[in-house]
Amino acid sequence: MAKQNPKVEARVKRKLRIRKKIHGTAERPRLSVFRSARHIYAQVIDDTAGRTVAAASSLDRAVKEHDAFESKIALAQYIGKMLAQRAMEKGITTVVFDRNGFLYHGRVKALSDGAREAGLTF
Repeated sequence: MAKQNPKVEARVKRKLRIRKKIHGTAERPRLSVFRSARHIYAQVIDDTAGRTVAAASSLDRAVKEHDAFESKIALAQYIGKMLAQRAMEKGITTVVFDRNGFLYHGRVKALSDGAREAGLTF
């Protein structure tokens, strides 16, 4: 079996270390973020039931219909706001933030700031 990229391996190790401590419940689900080179994805997950409550990504139709963003950070902030609105429609106001092994800066931070602006509490 081929060995993974060392950067990816390090992120996965960080992710597992974080996930040992973070657990989403029905009252306070987990907001999980994944970013690739081109896109960003976020979901609100209830770990006890094992289901996704709300999700948003840069591949959503609402994002594609929106005018072009000036940067990927602005796009991430918009995704955070969109996710927060979808979560609030389902009655979720507080979440546990799971950065998924990524550093808390740049697009990950912008997404969380957007979600906070839209009304989610971390």
